Amino acid sequence: MAFLRGPRRVSTAGRWVGVAIGLATLAVGERAWRDFTHARRSTPVAAHGERHGAAHVSDGDSVTIEGTRLRLLGIDAPELAQTCRRDDRGFACGETARTHLAELIASRRLDCVWEKRDKYGRGLARCRAGTVELNAAMVRDGWAVAYGDYEAEEVEARRNRRGLWAGRFEWPEDFRRRERGAAPRHDEVDGEE
Repeated sequence: MAFLRGPRRVSTAGRWVGVAIGLATLAVGERAWRDFTHARRSTPVAAHGERHGAAHVSDGDSVTIEGTRLRLLGIDAPELAQTCRRDDRGFACGETARTHLAELIASRRLDCVWEKRDKYGRGLARCRAGTVELNAAMVRDGWAVAYGDYEAEEVEARRNRRGLWAGRFEWPEDFRRRERGAAPRHDEVDGEE
């Protein structure tokens, strides 16, 4: 029979690990809650229109301006949960793409124009932050692939091994297909070869 010896002591290092895990959990939960409540406030998008103002960046190819959800037309950025590889290490390329889009905007007013909606009701828009055309910049910088437009920018990014093209990645479309249990349409890209 085992005897209880009193309360178990936890090392100082163990306490700090617990605190770090707790803070990380709170940060992830806060971000998820902010994204959830922001998405719920969004308004239906007209078939065509324009929006100007401060933007909330949802991911590498989506923004919200004054409650209107917009997707950048002609590009496809990695999903937030998507990881890629560079130098034999994985990295959160979906998060990196979102961060890059936010840096391109840099708290400037966004000017977006759209002429149609996607199947989720978002306006498919071309957006500018000052003189920067965001759709083209995301592809040129390698943090999105061309999706019907911006082929020349993608060729430039590939040639210069920028962003995603500097490592290995799964096409964002194929990542979404695989998440739904469907077969991918492309081979994985290996820019390190």
